[in-house]
Amino acid sequence: MNVIHSTPFTEAVHVRGLTKSFGGTRVLAGIDLTVPTGSLLALLGPNGSGKTTTVRILTTLLAPDAGTATVGGHDVTREGAAVRRVIGLTAQQATVDGLLTGKENLELFAGLYHLGRRQARRRAAELLERFDLTAAADRLASTYSGGMRRRLDLAASMISNPGILFLDEPTTGLDPRSRAELWSVIRELLASGTTILLTTQYLDEADHLADRVVVIDGGRVVADDTPAVLKRQVGSERLVLRLSRAGDVPRAGVALPEAHLDPGTREVTVTVRDFRHLRETLDLLDRAGIEVEHVALRTPTMDDVFFELTAAAA
Repeated sequence: MNVIHSTPFTEAVHVRGLTKSFGGTRVLAGIDLTVPTGSLLALLGPNGSGKTTTVRILTTLLAPDAGTATVGGHDVTREGAAVRRVIGLTAQQATVDGLLTGKENLELFAGLYHLGRRQARRRAAELLERFDLTAAADRLASTYSGGMRRRLDLAASMISNPGILFLDEPTTGLDPRSRAELWSVIRELLASGTTILLTTQYLDEADHLADRVVVIDGGRVVADDTPAVLKRQVGSERLVLRLSRAGDVPRAGVALPEAHLDPGTREVTVTVRDFRHLRETLDLLDRAGIEVEHVALRTPTMDDVFFELTAAAA
């Protein structure tokens, strides 16, 4: 049985006016987004903004209240089975069974796609090699590191070689090395022609991987563009001040109401328009008796995009 699916469409994912409520709470209030075939779109937003709800609708796990959505040219409400044939999904929680080996997990998933025993073994071996898990193939998945389990989970979602892949916060909880390894795998999938919709809570992840970024807040799209354009739109350089005393961080917020405060690092970040504004900022802290340990200027990051857009939406 041939289970390789292609998506010969200009737009692999097309969403218009998607809404969803749970009880009296509206989670999606008219989402519009498009994912061109062969690209990676990162979906960003605060907790509860509707990212996972959007993924669940697009993967046919949840029905929308209104609006339209097509995936691989198929309507998610009327052609659910056709959608499921062309997609893969890696959910927030790993779906692999810790009581099975890596190889047994993949062979089990292959059976769910109706592959014969011989073809299932062959496909599992291919994916174990592709995701650098061959050496651990016969170990129980419960003995895998967090990064290895996520790679195995991703391999399972690729059993049918889908043209469209949904990754819902795939690197959450991973250490920096494991995150970097998974980024490399995602880049390889993208280079091979796979279309990817990625939700993430790591803004640098979106910056490094995405062709386009959609930011949602309050169930609505508040930005949709490339990372470079979004960073340019937030404008000026950022003045990053590390204070000498953690206790002064709240006082700095009073002196500089527009600043972003990070008590953990004792850092205060301010958008500065020009050199005069920079001097005025430092003078305000000096008059308040707040001692600055370190001063740095940097260009805008995706963190700045996120904070500015979600603050504006609020």
